[in-house]
Amino acid sequence: MEILKLIIVIAIAFVIAVIITKYEIPVLRRKAGQNIREEGLKSHYSKAGTPSMGGISFIIAACIASLIATLAFGGNILHTIAILIVFVGFGLIGFFDDYLKVIKKQNEGLKAKQKFGLQIIISVVFAVLYTAVSDYGTQIYFPIIDRFYNVGFFYYLFIIFAVLAMTNAVNLTDGLDGLASGVTALVSLFFTIAGSIAASKLFAVDLAEIYFFAALCGGCLGFLVFNKNPAKVFMGDTGSLALGGGVAAAAIVMKLELLLLIAGLLYVIEALSVVLQVSYFKATHGKRIFKMAPIHHHFEMCGFSERQVVTGFWLFTFICCIVGLFII
Repeated sequence: MEILKLIIVIAIAFVIAVIITKYEIPVLRRKAGQNIREEGLKSHYSKAGTPSMGGISFIIAACIASLIATLAFGGNILHTIAILIVFVGFGLIGFFDDYLKVIKKQNEGLKAKQKFGLQIIISVVFAVLYTAVSDYGTQIYFPIIDRFYNVGFFYYLFIIFAVLAMTNAVNLTDGLDGLASGVTALVSLFFTIAGSIAASKLFAVDLAEIYFFAALCGGCLGFLVFNKNPAKVFMGDTGSLALGGGVAAAAIVMKLELLLLIAGLLYVIEALSVVLQVSYFKATHGKRIFKMAPIHHHFEMCGFSERQVVTGFWLFTFICCIVGLFII
């Protein structure tokens, strides 16, 4: 019965995302065409004018589906609200960033300090609210040894760092048609299954966060129908920031936050490729480790097609998720 409920949640979010995306594309095409960086890959120039801000569809879909599931099938509504605060909050930051880019007709939206400052505010609010309502307080769960450890004040810093890191890592991953949406669908499905296993065998994971991940999986799959290569719409920062924040927040509430490093390893690699590239470039006064960062562009410049890179990264994420299931 629980499997059926999860399938229903995924299906609801999928249908909602497909419907909204289908009808938002012509609207966004008139008002939110994508600008392509001049220093970017020439093969991406043809994407100029493709509507952005499409992430609105799966944000709405995941919110509706997760709320319906929690209210109808059971679950702690406070957990759902805490997750959605981060999910929608980061989505709004991305929306304002995308909106300013559309108005200016360039790739500059919110200034870096403004963007990061707003992200910190939401992360701090979430850290305080979650630890206040959670039965586990400031404890971190270590899956391999099946133990909780109370790290006190450092847990607040850990939550803030995890949310900020994951949000910006997903944002960097969103660079190829279907990459971020496909990878996040897999990661969300992983946490849906992992949460179900943990709830029955290890400790009391609440149904609320399981339903959120199921809803997010369905929403990403619905969006992927139009976002796969060649993409008819991009999620924009509206979608990528929301995905990162939502995945991080739900994993933290589920107490499986450390599994983000395994299931979401691709996000980590994408972010590290940028950090390493920038650091090495500055240290060597112009030399590069990769032909272009994030690393998905490096593979493109090595001769792989966009579809090959995306498919390869999906497969890599699938393998990471399988490994993660063996750790629980």
